[in-house]
Amino acid sequence: MAQGVLKEGIAPGRLDPGQYATNFADLHEPLDRHEAFVEADRCYFCYDAPCMNACPTAIDIPLFIREISTGNPLGAAETIFEQNILGGMCARVCPTEQLCEEACVREEAEGKPVRIGLLQRYATDIAMSQKAQFFERAPSTGKTIAVVGAGPAGLAAAHRLAVKGHDVVMFDARPKAGGLNEYGIASYKSTDGFAQAEVDYVTAIGGIEIINGKALGKDFTLDELQEKYDAVFLGMGLGGVNALRAENEDSAGVRNAVDFIAELRQASDLAALPVGRRVVVIGGGMTAVDAAVQSKLLGADEVTMVYRRGKEHMSASPFEQDLASAKGVTIRHWMAPKRVLTDGSKVTGIELAYTTLVDGRLVETGETTIVIADQVLKAIGQTLASDGGGLSLAGGKIEVDDEGRTSVPGIWAGGDCATGGDDLTVTAVAEGRDAAESMHRYLSGGANG
Repeated sequence: MAQGVLKEGIAPGRLDPGQYATNFADLHEPLDRHEAFVEADRCYFCYDAPCMNACPTAIDIPLFIREISTGNPLGAAETIFEQNILGGMCARVCPTEQLCEEACVREEAEGKPVRIGLLQRYATDIAMSQKAQFFERAPSTGKTIAVVGAGPAGLAAAHRLAVKGHDVVMFDARPKAGGLNEYGIASYKSTDGFAQAEVDYVTAIGGIEIINGKALGKDFTLDELQEKYDAVFLGMGLGGVNALRAENEDSAGVRNAVDFIAELRQASDLAALPVGRRVVVIGGGMTAVDAAVQSKLLGADEVTMVYRRGKEHMSASPFEQDLASAKGVTIRHWMAPKRVLTDGSKVTGIELAYTTLVDGRLVETGETTIVIADQVLKAIGQTLASDGGGLSLAGGKIEVDDEGRTSVPGIWAGGDCATGGDDLTVTAVAEGRDAAESMHRYLSGGANG
């Protein structure tokens, strides 16, 4: 990685101008037609496919791979979109190495699974590039549903509801739709404006209106939505950020990793983005990895990820952990932030306490160490930004049943803001889709409860 003049503190332009495009290029090169045929030919087309069982959206993986192998990528795309309308993004960001590919028979036999994610991308990219639509709206039901949050869960719910003939009005607090797909994942995972292209593809079914810049609890209430709409789906994610609980965490140079990633994703000129020379990222999940790797790609000289538990406890997948290491990120385990060090005006380092498990409980050992840093990024999880608006909460999230129904009739929830999820795009899609089916039954005369 070409490095320009080393600048102390948090500064932009750490790399030669041409290096940014190279650093933030597509993480995985897509398959061409020949490569897709070769890869599809490796599939055993298992009858009781373990890969399909491992997919949160239950895509018929053997079927769509067979369709690719017979020269029918549009048929493959239809098979994918029937279960996962955001299959294009999921092909890019889903931890397939922990889900479908880990369950692949070839992984078990050879340690080299069929590259299901890349095959899924191959088919969905063709369909989207041709603007091929596989769904038609049912006759209008005369019902209108409010969807709060235009992220993966909200978009999946809106599309399924629109297909059923309902009208959908989506409200999103951000200037753009897409949720974490637009604002919350590493740029090298979703290049060339793909998140917005996917929003356009999903809403092309018709019957979906998106209103940006409107937040629940600020611009409208749940009561107001219930008065105006026939049903409500909440998929607004988690807008709050957990506290570091470390002394001086409000110092200049300490910021939330989600904000850092969002700023990077929306930047028109990566060279103008400031980043520290020595960056410490607190956390062990996907967001922490995305923040750490992108700090390195922006030209940070040293990037250290700090996690309070062991490698095996990290929620970031082994692939993501290996990616961070390959990009030059140092990962240190069994350490917890204790104090941000400053010279009065800026961050100079962070004091960390060594940790261990005693009877299953995480405790500090009494020993500490210091890592020099001029920037600290917090990636320690998010919280619900509101009080739930009168809905029952569990573990700081909106409590839902297995159909996504909340404690209030007529209101459903899914994705990161609701209980039961695992912070994956593909799971949010499944929850939004399934909640939409439940809402349709309710709107068609079924019960909600």
